Amino acid sequence: MKIVVCIKQVPRRDDLLRINADKSWIDESSLSFEANESDAYALEEALRLKEKHGGEVIVATLGPSDASKTIKEGLAKGADRAIHLCDSTFEKLDAVATAKSLAAAIGPEAPDVIFTGLQSDDLGYGQTGVLMAEMLDLPHASIVIALETSEDGKTLRVKRELENGWFQWISMATPALVTIQSGINKPRYASLKGIMGAKKKPVDVRTASDLGLNADALTPREAIGSLYLPVREKQTEMLEGDAETVAAALVARLRGNGVI
Repeated sequence: MKIVVCIKQVPRRDDLLRINADKSWIDESSLSFEANESDAYALEEALRLKEKHGGEVIVATLGPSDASKTIKEGLAKGADRAIHLCDSTFEKLDAVATAKSLAAAIGPEAPDVIFTGLQSDDLGYGQTGVLMAEMLDLPHASIVIALETSEDGKTLRVKRELENGWFQWISMATPALVTIQSGINKPRYASLKGIMGAKKKPVDVRTASDLGLNADALTPREAIGSLYLPVREKQTEMLEGDAETVAAALVARLRGNGVI
């Protein structure tokens, strides 16, 4: 069974975030980074499938050169090789462009299963996995909190988390894509043997041109205009008059503030 796991490198959850000078993103100069939480659970699920059915686990990461730390962690835990999408064209992509890039790299591998985390800890769109499934024409299931496989590994049975405490079990034929919710399992730690062995495992670094993609093809459909911290302030305005007058004044202020 061939399994690809998409892993994103994100700032550590306990780091103090500061907005950069041009307010376009956070200041990353003093941050430390780690694997996205739900992606770590996805990797563990992939490793368990490999232990049951054999095959290989491939880690796929889109990020700067220093994302190699997260890639090595995945290899140390048991992944067999890695694909690292790394060049300036991949900077500041939206979910659609990210999915397009990953799909271009993963598609030729023809994996039986693709795992992604439910969403990233930094942007939290929760869209990359399902967009990849559409681009690769694969069945998919999102918000998966339990997963079973048939003996031959050709069928997945997954439990999805729905709203208001409801759950859904569905069966899917492979190849398929699954987005994993945090808490589905208990991720393992990398052993010393795994850490040493990771140094010898292949990492295939690819650029946008290697995948036949250019900057125009990856132009974001949305972009962050400006980041800011909420202003902490209190202000009270008393509206006086009869009910009709007060109601009209309230509606005018709500419209003026863009609420309605």
